[in-house]
Amino acid sequence: QVHLVESGGGLVQAGGSLRLSCTASGRAFSVYALGWFRQAPGKEREFVAAISWSSTRTYYAESVKGRFTISRDNAQNTLYLHMDNLKPEDTAVYYCAASKPFYSGTYTGRDEYDVWGQGTQVTVSS
Repeated sequence: QVHLVESGGGLVQAGGSLRLSCTASGRAFSVYALGWFRQAPGKEREFVAAISWSSTRTYYAESVKGRFTISRDNAQNTLYLHMDNLKPEDTAVYYCAASKPFYSGTYTGRDEYDVWGQGTQVTVSS
């Protein structure tokens, strides 16, 4: 089973950029669909972005489309989320998640993922 660790969070001003990383340990990283979710205080965890295990498809929440980019480097066992034009409403703890091997689905539901990282805080000041 894969183990996930996020990094790259921090404090940034509105309009700024951050790149989150999610490094996986374990074998066969390339067979997992991967996603990013976020949870703001008092709110449910919500889908942000996902990439299929084949890397051929990416998915984004409407609120981040055009500003965030998800990518993966299978050789480095790392998932990325590049975030541009950040807004105060992007403030949340960001989690990466991995699906079952070779999973194919909508990728937007929390129940489609088996393994979660511990999260990294992103704070956007106005």
